[in-house]
Amino acid sequence: MGNVSWVTTTESAAWQTRALREPGWRWDTVDLAVDLKSVTGPAIAGFGGCFNELGWTSLSALAEGDREAILKEMFAPGVGANFSVCRMPVGANDFSRGWYSYDEHAGDFGLEHFSIANDKETLVPFIQGAKRYSPDLELWASPWSPPSWMKRNRFYAEGEPYAGLPPNGIKPEQVGHEGVDFFIQEPKYFKTYAEYFGRFIDAYREQGIAIGMVMPQNEFNSAQPFPSCTWTPEGLARFVRELGPAMEKRGVDVFFGTMERGNQALLEAVLADPDAGRFIRGVGVQWAGKGAVAGIHRDHPGLKIYQSEQECGNGSNEWSYAGYCWDLMRHYLRNGASGYMYWNISLEQGGMSHWGWAQNSLVTVDRAAKTYRWNHEYYLLKHASHFVARGARRVETSGTFDDVLAFVNLDGSVVVLLRNESARERTIDVTIGERKIYGTMAADSFNTVVLRRGV
Repeated sequence: MGNVSWVTTTESAAWQTRALREPGWRWDTVDLAVDLKSVTGPAIAGFGGCFNELGWTSLSALAEGDREAILKEMFAPGVGANFSVCRMPVGANDFSRGWYSYDEHAGDFGLEHFSIANDKETLVPFIQGAKRYSPDLELWASPWSPPSWMKRNRFYAEGEPYAGLPPNGIKPEQVGHEGVDFFIQEPKYFKTYAEYFGRFIDAYREQGIAIGMVMPQNEFNSAQPFPSCTWTPEGLARFVRELGPAMEKRGVDVFFGTMERGNQALLEAVLADPDAGRFIRGVGVQWAGKGAVAGIHRDHPGLKIYQSEQECGNGSNEWSYAGYCWDLMRHYLRNGASGYMYWNISLEQGGMSHWGWAQNSLVTVDRAAKTYRWNHEYYLLKHASHFVARGARRVETSGTFDDVLAFVNLDGSVVVLLRNESARERTIDVTIGERKIYGTMAADSFNTVVLRRGV
């Protein structure tokens, strides 16, 4: 195959090298031309996942050798997924061991009781383990909830449990609502919370972990039965006026988000505030927020856009859901996203959260048997992240086949991702510059074709 490689994944066979076919016409052959002169969109910042507590507790059930093999496969450059930018929570999230913050002492405006002791048991060793294989790994963070005493309802959650899920202890009068600021809108609270972020950055630096960017609130429109806090854009702007300077003096960027609504006006309201908007360097978008990605990129091409949390499934890790996730990846990367984050890196069998919500993961661990497996979505993500390097740029394609993403890396190599959704094998002719590649896509498959230049 010379300077061309072809890797394919199907439901029954992952990450298989596939031979090219001989040239020749077939009535059902589709064609695709990659336009190397049509460089578009932002430079790729990277791919990754989220360091959650239940990710570490699941991996800790494995023998050390297996755990290290997983971390190496995900994070070591050139080995597997090449993860280069990852997310982490500020305090508890829905896949932590339970509710906690770094300071639950009510009225502690001096943060005298601030501590990341909880994280030293889970998130710190998890991230340190990844950084052993990828010292240049970039990290960003967002809270799911402030300390409970900083909220109007004095409770970590804002929603009653979903039907059939265990109680979370919320009272009817503590339930929050979209479009309402549940963070206490007073200057001393804003100032203390900004310093809380700063203490978090400082404490992690003491552990040898640099966090380069923060977002002020995960899914700020959603009142959830797990850690959450609703904000209005105006409330967020008031907070960013304090958060921005606290992060700036530490060399940490601030993004808007994470935004889970397809309403660009939410972002515009913060950007329009001169004392807050000047600190916003990008935006994190997830779930229904995908509807706003194209408009944000069109109107604010200087803002970085991260797909901040891939939609999470229901814990079954089915092949059909991997196909849906391909559609998500194609949408985000075609419309201006430069970073793409998976959600749960690892979970135990069933994928259940502390709050009773099952979700998918890249790795599933069987605690009793002390074994693990890679799930379909890992291989889908690897089809992009193994080959599309940081700094790559997307290029346009044309032809009779359009279920595709194409990139040019800084070294000149060309990466073409192909999705054959058909239940039958499909032949395809791929033209890249002067080179024509004759291939065959297996039925219901993900494929990556790489043309290495000058080899």
